[in-house]
Amino acid sequence: MSLSEIRTRIAKAEADAGRPAGDVTLIAVSKMQPDDRVEEVLKEGQRVFGENRVQEAAGKWPMFRETYDGIELHIIGPLQTNKARQAMELAQAIHSVDRPKLATTLARLAQEIGSCPELYIQVNTGEEPQKAGILPADADAFVAECRGLDLPVQGLMCIPPVEEEAALHFALLAKIAERNGLAGLSMGMSGDFEKAISFGATHVRVGSAIFGARD
Repeated sequence: MSLSEIRTRIAKAEADAGRPAGDVTLIAVSKMQPDDRVEEVLKEGQRVFGENRVQEAAGKWPMFRETYDGIELHIIGPLQTNKARQAMELAQAIHSVDRPKLATTLARLAQEIGSCPELYIQVNTGEEPQKAGILPADADAFVAECRGLDLPVQGLMCIPPVEEEAALHFALLAKIAERNGLAGLSMGMSGDFEKAISFGATHVRVGSAIFGARD
């Protein structure tokens, strides 16, 4: 599938959901992709990208930013506290704020640096023990805690369990966001982004459908 096909499908999903065109931001997930593939997508005009690992992002994006204007980088993978400063200096958004210790670290660094990327709180909607994220029952308290630290929380993020109906998880995330007055919903990937858009996703994270399978 091509980038233009994905954009067409997003536009159709927006229209089907009665949402304005351009309401949804496509994050092209470039983790583990070779530079030449990433550059092809940049040449097609895509400017919003997602990386899982800060190390990999640091090795790739400063170089691309020298050639291409307006690149917006989103960290979408688990973030270690010792990589938080590097993430904040590199990225415009972090989608994986998933524990109080990380929130406190980000707040301290934001004071030092004088700025902070947009933040999304990761909610473990499937309550999976192996997955990062705040449990749904703890989400309201954690949103309040982050706000108390003056963190710029824009919304919530989730990764539904592979074997469960994604719609249930998208609906749950939207409900938690709504009652906390949060507009951003980072949800939906290559296989289910249209469904996510119907539940209000503002950011969809699409990798393999744009770049093809990873080597």
